[in-house]
Amino acid sequence: MATKRMLVDAIHPEETRIVVTAGNRLEEFDFESASRRQLRGNIFLAKVTRVEPSLQAAFVEYGGNRHGFLAFSEIHPDYYQIPVADREALLRDEEHEEEHHEETEETVSVPEGVAETDAEADPQETEEDSHIEQAPANTEPVESIGGADALEEVPERRQRSQQRRHQYKIQEVIKRRQVMLVQVVKEERGNKGAALTTYLSLAGRYSVLMPNTARGGGISRKITNAADRKRLKEITSDLEVPQGMGVILRTAGATRTKAEVKRDFEYLMRLWESVRTLTLQSQAPCLVYEEGSLIKRTIRDLYNKDIDEVLVAGDAAYREAKDFMKMIMPSHAKNVKPYGEEQPLFSKYGIESQLDQMFSPVVTLPSGGYIVINPTEALVSIDVNSGRSTKEHNIEDTALQTNLEAADEVARQLRLRDLAGLIVIDFIDMMENRSNRAVERRLKDALKDDRARIQVGRISHFGLMEMSRQRIRFGVVESSTHKCPICDGTGLVRSTESLALMIMRHVEDHVLRKQGQSINVRVPTDVALYVLNYKRDTLTALEARNALSITITADSKLTGHQFSIEKGEARVSSYVDQRAASHVRVDSAVIEEIDEEVVEEEEIEEEATEARQDNGGEGEGSGRRRRRRRRRGGGNGERGEDRAPVQARESDAEAGDEEGADEAGEAEGEDAVTADADGETRRRRRRGRRGGRRNRREQEGEVAAEGGEAA
Repeated sequence: MATKRMLVDAIHPEETRIVVTAGNRLEEFDFESASRRQLRGNIFLAKVTRVEPSLQAAFVEYGGNRHGFLAFSEIHPDYYQIPVADREALLRDEEHEEEHHEETEETVSVPEGVAETDAEADPQETEEDSHIEQAPANTEPVESIGGADALEEVPERRQRSQQRRHQYKIQEVIKRRQVMLVQVVKEERGNKGAALTTYLSLAGRYSVLMPNTARGGGISRKITNAADRKRLKEITSDLEVPQGMGVILRTAGATRTKAEVKRDFEYLMRLWESVRTLTLQSQAPCLVYEEGSLIKRTIRDLYNKDIDEVLVAGDAAYREAKDFMKMIMPSHAKNVKPYGEEQPLFSKYGIESQLDQMFSPVVTLPSGGYIVINPTEALVSIDVNSGRSTKEHNIEDTALQTNLEAADEVARQLRLRDLAGLIVIDFIDMMENRSNRAVERRLKDALKDDRARIQVGRISHFGLMEMSRQRIRFGVVESSTHKCPICDGTGLVRSTESLALMIMRHVEDHVLRKQGQSINVRVPTDVALYVLNYKRDTLTALEARNALSITITADSKLTGHQFSIEKGEARVSSYVDQRAASHVRVDSAVIEEIDEEVVEEEEIEEEATEARQDNGGEGEGSGRRRRRRRRRGGGNGERGEDRAPVQARESDAEAGDEEGADEAGEAEGEDAVTADADGETRRRRRRGRRGGRRNRREQEGEVAAEGGEAA
């Protein structure tokens, strides 16, 4: 048998992680962050802030981030503002119901255990033996499994609360600003506050003390062995349980001696006295009892005789674990050992890689199949696929083997990831009914030791199994991740084309509503490039029809489907501002055309330079004829051209046609070579804005250098 270990990683104070391993296989995992400590099980002195008759509940301020939710059924009669005689009558009825409920549990304990182990039992026999209310004939049977957590072994109060609702309304007996002692039974999550109760429970290693529940001594319903229940009943009868209190022996105490159970009960009584003392000295809202650190809770709930050693990384954590083990199980304190090696604890035992896989939706199976886990808003869907599984001889055997492996892995992943709520498993379709029953039995056996309360149905005609699992803590994925800012948590982003068209429609709608107002549209860079490359004509037509300017601005800070439409300046044909100019794509054909123009300009300028060098002996005039570049542009048809000055008195007239024109009469008195060179320069093709500034700067530098050589 593989060695079982409990590994505690508390090296970093920000987070404590605890795992239970069988060999190198991860079986249990729990963690706690310093910034997000568990509230479940804590007791607070709270104050009622609002009574809601429509919900028959109260909202109370207890010190959390949000007000807690306290249902009427979870309010003890001691807090009712009614005459004393009526309150005492309620308490007597409640005590009588508790005794009746306890007797019923004792009667049905053995048949209930038989029903859990035999999934193929006849439905009629199961209904006769079960203490659960009979379901309608068309309803699939649902079986309760798990619930090994300390606070889950406390019986429910559903039937008692319904009778009380008919007698009183919450607005009649509970008032605003009333002070109560409440315990958190469900963590805050999202926009929902914590669920609270006034029926308190203090969990120990072998027992659970209920200070304000008149139950006496009871046995956990998970203990089904008749001999164990009889022996434990004798032990509880010897415990000195005060009047008005109750105690439940947990499953972990089924095989313990009377001395061990009594020592645990006395520890809980001392703990309750300290809670009472602190409550009397406190003012609402405040914390009066904390369930305990992760290390204490894990040792209390998960440690058993099958675990060979507890390795703790971190000095403070080791001392805490050692002291707590000495207090609750002195004989096992020697199993708690410090870990001081250089290699990280989880890496040494191959656990770190298994923890990383918990963030992946796909989990592989030994035979080559795999399961896909997808949490959604309504439920958690788990899909089983055969994958590369080809070991079996026929389809039915392959499906059965894959489903059996998936049942074991699903139960493990539910514990590790703490998947809760409604869970639907899509098993591979099997033709034989006995195969479905075998998969159901395997899954129920695997879920038997789960700490959460679970309800499991049967595999339906479509191969689906429905189940529900109680949430007992924050899942590792939920606590260690945040919503993606790009896809907004959906996992999908719109394509560039789709997003560009959506923005164009918004622009058209905005233009129609804000007539004559120029706008500036800020969009992601890839969308800006798409609009400018493929929707330029549409923008031009939109501008012309509405006599306004539309500016497309590429903003690298925008992601996903984010964009904004802002009021802009009145511009005629500006599509991209200066920040976005570097992101605009230019078609390859345009780039080639511009390159040819640059080569032609360089050749013309070389010829002009040679001509001036030939006339270098004519005196001062050569200095004035040195070439320089001037750019002139503005408005529609903006352009920049190089012009060679001829004389200081000559004007800088420019041709208006697109290809340029010869400037007749402008070169009077000049030598023929210079005039010819200027004419060649004027006849070059006009270059637009899209030619780029870098080429123009390079050409200016070359011309200036050539002019210097000519001088």
